[in-house]
Amino acid sequence: QVQVVESGGGLVQAGGSLRLSCAVTGSIFNIATMGWYRQAPGKQRESVATSSNSGGISYADSVKGRFTISRDNDKNTLLLQMNSLKPEDTAVYYCAATTYNGNWYTSWGQGTQVTVSS
Repeated sequence: QVQVVESGGGLVQAGGSLRLSCAVTGSIFNIATMGWYRQAPGKQRESVATSSNSGGISYADSVKGRFTISRDNDKNTLLLQMNSLKPEDTAVYYCAATTYNGNWYTSWGQGTQVTVSS
């Protein structure tokens, strides 16, 4: 299993930028995919961006062209650069890592709050 811890959330005005980081520890060699998810008040958790070990990257339509997911393998960190933020991006953002070691398992972080003011 792996452990993930998010950081970098905060309050920003519409049009601004934030960068989220996710520090990964543990059995990182078993990681198959990693991603960022978010949950706004009263809504279900949704996928924002994912990155697989095969190089595949996907984004939610609502963030395409504004958000960029990347990995810093030297630091075992997953990043999410968020530009041109909108009030509707306000949510708790979670990092997740899915591993396979005979069984699939997804580890979640505690979440970091992102608030975009209009």
